[in-house]
Amino acid sequence: MARVLVLFAHPSFSKSRVHQRLVDAVPDHPDLTFRDLYEEYPDFHVNVPAEQALLSSHDVIVFQHPIYWYSVPPLLKQWIDLVLEHGWAYGREGRALEGKRVLSAVSTGGPESSYQREGFHGRTLSEFLAPIERTVTLCRMEYLEPFVVYGTHRLSEEDVGHEAERYRSWLLALLENGAGA
Repeated sequence: MARVLVLFAHPSFSKSRVHQRLVDAVPDHPDLTFRDLYEEYPDFHVNVPAEQALLSSHDVIVFQHPIYWYSVPPLLKQWIDLVLEHGWAYGREGRALEGKRVLSAVSTGGPESSYQREGFHGRTLSEFLAPIERTVTLCRMEYLEPFVVYGTHRLSEEDVGHEAERYRSWLLALLENGAGA
């Protein structure tokens, strides 16, 4: 059984019907910790020692967020900049996170077809997530395939429910074997 930490970052969560359903689908499980960074740090003053202790006590870290201007939301970027310190998370002496697994759980407003080289955005989603993947590998962690909900602006309520159930199953698979379904 893996210990899973979900770091959730959504700057306008109250307006997100998709992430509200995804968050509601997070299993209540003793080996899963859910942390809403915007709720925890509305002033952006991240408690670095507390966050490092959480990372140390989990095997799998999930960054859950919408793709926000082709990147992560601002508080998640702040969190990464502060928490993943040189000498702790990376660098010659920085081995605190070595061997942990990291995954992104993201949503996009546009359909999957728009996240292709010949699509509207001119890049794949993997290319937009490359800075996260590189950060993870710099910290000697393993970056796994992301969980993606595409085209959120056009999903029916039934589709959103299906995606929430898929997310719940994916998180349960992470708990069971440390890798997504």
